[in-house]
Amino acid sequence: MTGAGPAGEPSAAVRDQAVAYPVGRSETVFRGRVWDVVADQVELPDGEHLRREYVAHPGAVAVIAVDGRGRVLLQRQYRHPVKALLWEPPAGLLDVPGEPPVATARRELHEEADLTAGDWRRLLTFNSTPGGASEVIHLFLARDLAPVPAAERFRREAEEASLVPAWLDLDQAVGLVMSGAVRSPTAVVGLLAAAQARRAPGGWDALPPA
Repeated sequence: MTGAGPAGEPSAAVRDQAVAYPVGRSETVFRGRVWDVVADQVELPDGEHLRREYVAHPGAVAVIAVDGRGRVLLQRQYRHPVKALLWEPPAGLLDVPGEPPVATARRELHEEADLTAGDWRRLLTFNSTPGGASEVIHLFLARDLAPVPAAERFRREAEEASLVPAWLDLDQAVGLVMSGAVRSPTAVVGLLAAAQARRAPGGWDALPPA
């Protein structure tokens, strides 16, 4: 039969679900400056108990900033865990208690890129490393950009002090992702999502306001 395949869930049932298996014991095995490493004794539905260690992460935001010419901003930043200079959109941690993700995104665009945006849209939310970290990243699309006055610019430190910006045509940026030249998860997911949203009916204006 045409289109037949192995039995499985119908497509309507393919949706991620928030489920918390019982945890018998939980301990913080390492406490860091930004995130901790936690070890949980997890009980599976069949009764088996497993020890699972993961990074307890506060979450983050990233911003696909688009200028009046339709170009997107990427910034080169050193990432020590992977020993590489990666091209990424402006991004930052959700490290201010109670601050909404879009407010964090506005702050990070100001601090990292010396920009403000008049139009903010929700692009998508994703888990960066679900097998080893609790991190959730909120992606936003920012347009109607304007420079921050020189007197109000943020003084960047550490790795952020040497950020190098580049403005790229979105299709060119997507090509760099697909060729493997750009591999940061916020860039990969954000650029592909922005390109898909642009092709959808209504384009970027159809995205929900942030």
